[in-house]
Amino acid sequence: MPTSALPSGTVEYRVYGPDRSAYPPVVFVHGVLVPGSLWDGVATRLAAAGYRCYAPTWPLGSHRTPWGVDADRSPRGAARLIAEFLEAHGLEGATLVGNDTGGALCQFVVDARPELVGRLVLTNCDAFEKFPPQPFKAVLGLMRSKVLTRLLLPPMRIRALRHSPLGYGLLATELDPAFTASAIAPLGDEAILDDLVAFLSEIRPVDLAAVTPRLASFAGPVALVWGMADRAFTPALGRRLAAAVPHATFTEVPGARTFVALDRPDAVAEAVVAVTGAPTHSGPVT
Repeated sequence: MPTSALPSGTVEYRVYGPDRSAYPPVVFVHGVLVPGSLWDGVATRLAAAGYRCYAPTWPLGSHRTPWGVDADRSPRGAARLIAEFLEAHGLEGATLVGNDTGGALCQFVVDARPELVGRLVLTNCDAFEKFPPQPFKAVLGLMRSKVLTRLLLPPMRIRALRHSPLGYGLLATELDPAFTASAIAPLGDEAILDDLVAFLSEIRPVDLAAVTPRLASFAGPVALVWGMADRAFTPALGRRLAAAVPHATFTEVPGARTFVALDRPDAVAEAVVAVTGAPTHSGPVT
């Protein structure tokens, strides 16, 4: 898997689709304790339709190369890293696709460097002061302590606990044990654990509460693709976000939870096609 050495850190990423494409590139942004493989189902569908896609594993706990103590391990620092990735790979004007914490990071990117982003697709994610929402606010709050995180980690290696509501159980209708195991495996490295704790300690709801309303001034298309069965990033939060961005489209995805990319990858892929203005005769992305 290729890596990109950037001024703010080193990022491992997956690439899908043709080297040359008639469509703008697509860059995915996942959340805390999630690897870039979250997007595999979406990216393979888009690649088959001719899109070039990039799915990095950002340094949010499931990464394998430490971010490092000298880095700005905050949401704004992560947004800077995303901007650096876009610039380093010549992806200005990309379609940015975010989920969970990654949706908040996309908002920080658009706020700080709007010229790098052509269009934005957000699935269930943080917005306004919901950064993060319950019950993850409580769980991730505990994980701001390295001692407590070390205590929480061994039980999460048990599939039943990892897939419980205290783990990933609320996030998707079905979970692949290999996927969730790969998400927490890097935390066995002390430097990765330190990165996660540092990032979580820098989350400030007031920061995102200031940024989210400014999405209304983003000139590019915005699509919201919201899982209606999500008990954390609720439909009410999605509709509130849609109301704050009048030019955004809002697509309900019945039965899907936070990880819409796992539950309904076709819905996310179709939203990307829609915002890029792909010819309607190309048919659905399946």
